[in-house]
Amino acid sequence: MRLNIRHQTSYNFASPSHYGLQQLRKTPKSGHGQTILSWRTEVDGAVRELAFEDQHRNHVELFSFRKGTETLVITSEGEVELADAAGVVGAHIGPAPLWLYLRQTPLTQVGPGIRALVRSAEGDDPLDRLHSLLRQVRGSVTYEIGVSHPGWDAEQVLAEGRGVCQDHAHVFVAAAREMGLPARYVSGYLMMDGVVEQEAMHAWAEVHVTGLGWVGFDVSNGISPDTRYVRVATGLDYAEAAPIIGTRFGGEEEILDVAIQVAEQ
Repeated sequence: MRLNIRHQTSYNFASPSHYGLQQLRKTPKSGHGQTILSWRTEVDGAVRELAFEDQHRNHVELFSFRKGTETLVITSEGEVELADAAGVVGAHIGPAPLWLYLRQTPLTQVGPGIRALVRSAEGDDPLDRLHSLLRQVRGSVTYEIGVSHPGWDAEQVLAEGRGVCQDHAHVFVAAAREMGLPARYVSGYLMMDGVVEQEAMHAWAEVHVTGLGWVGFDVSNGISPDTRYVRVATGLDYAEAAPIIGTRFGGEEEILDVAIQVAEQ
């Protein structure tokens, strides 16, 4: 399957910014059944300083704001070819060791709620237990747009009992690590049935299973990723896989607008 993707992020500031830096992780990863046929990112209102590959093999671009910037527009678009591997991404590659993905982070802290989920997971082998865990998380956290808070950790999400794909991924990652399995957060794009225009990227989890390598689990949709999913960035949690992070001086009262289109060619 081939997907065409366009992702535009626009910032408008009530007052001009004096200086700012933005890190972009918006370029999909090549490999593991995913081939980038074309991809480009253009930024109006900032200057590209450099590009590099981080410890998770994410393509990162660094942009600096021009002095006096009142409007910043970031547009990424391209074409991606995908092959179905039933959610199996494969062997671990890159500089980050597997043990790093057992580490808890502020967003994936383990407490009584996560431990209870792990105890409830059933199965004779790790893969069966992970699919059981997916069902347990999905049953414990109702998907509901607009209720989530960016600072919620996995335990807070469970206590609230509702959230979005980011929250589902954090809970699943935290629980998988508590099971003793390396796990990571994934940000990317999802082609939805009958919907082209979207307001946000998607998020899911990947867990390293002996004999298979990395395997994807999308709690929000109750499945492992297929040819509708485009992997963009991975990390220990959202903070390391976010499409845009940065800082600025000036530019108060930010108005943010995100427009994403994902469609089959």
